[in-house]
Amino acid sequence: MREVPAAEWDDLLAQLGCADAYLLHAYVEASCVLDPGEPVLLEDDGVVMTCIVRAIPGTDAYDVTTPYGYGGPVGNGGFQQAYERWCGERGIVSTFLRFHPLFENYRGAPYATYASPTVGWPLEGDLLAGMHGKHRNVVRKAKKVGVTVEATPAPDDLSAFVSLYEQTMRRQDAAGYYFFSPDYWERLSALLDRLVRLDAVAEGEIVASALCLRGDRWLHYHLGATADSARDLGASNLLLYEAARWGQGQGLEEFHLGGGAGAKEDSLFSFKQRFSREGRREFWVGKLVHDEEAYRRLSGGADIDIAGFFPAYRA
Repeated sequence: MREVPAAEWDDLLAQLGCADAYLLHAYVEASCVLDPGEPVLLEDDGVVMTCIVRAIPGTDAYDVTTPYGYGGPVGNGGFQQAYERWCGERGIVSTFLRFHPLFENYRGAPYATYASPTVGWPLEGDLLAGMHGKHRNVVRKAKKVGVTVEATPAPDDLSAFVSLYEQTMRRQDAAGYYFFSPDYWERLSALLDRLVRLDAVAEGEIVASALCLRGDRWLHYHLGATADSARDLGASNLLLYEAARWGQGQGLEEFHLGGGAGAKEDSLFSFKQRFSREGRREFWVGKLVHDEEAYRRLSGGADIDIAGFFPAYRA
């Protein structure tokens, strides 16, 4: 198993046919702002995994997590034995994986645990006709009252989005984690042509906005923002519909909308599912302990219980 140099990272993903936006070097680097550590791409016999290697405070040991979003081993072939050897060489105590619902790479992983559903929207045929009737009516209403949607690939300015996003987070009383630093937004912008901003505009004002990530096959809904007036106008429905149409026009296969808030089957999940009634996907996680003695010591001597917060020493 080797650690791929940063300069080779994205080219290797493209060669292997797995250049999804969540695996790209610039995206993982941006995620290291949220979860500080070293961005690493591992490769072994055509299987790759992006991860963040984090120092465990107060020790000379490390643990591994996947970046904000989705990841895990991608490719055809064995990976686990080589990964365990690498963890031993690197002093890795534990690994937390977020598997990728579209790659379905949780299949065949005995340590994978089901977490929640997500929604994938196949970009084929008449997208409007395939939506739930209520959503179709809201989209038509938004168009009727004059809401339009503008797509900006590779946006060079995210300031308007950031402002609306932070207003949205305050209105929803979101946790501090979701108020990202200027450094995160700057690094996210480095995705260049993989980043697409879509704005729903009413009477010259942006009332809803979405940042989407474009991979080689899929479009991902990454972050969204809305003004108070968006719900009455139907702007969010129209925004996602037009994002799907944009992706379809780009020849992409699927628009991944993600799941509910906090990985729950809540009203947000239901809202997303009405765009693609047959598009239910599965989000799985993996929890691995590589050094049981160190894990117990760091966790205060308690027995290893992977059913709860993981890793326990970071609770």
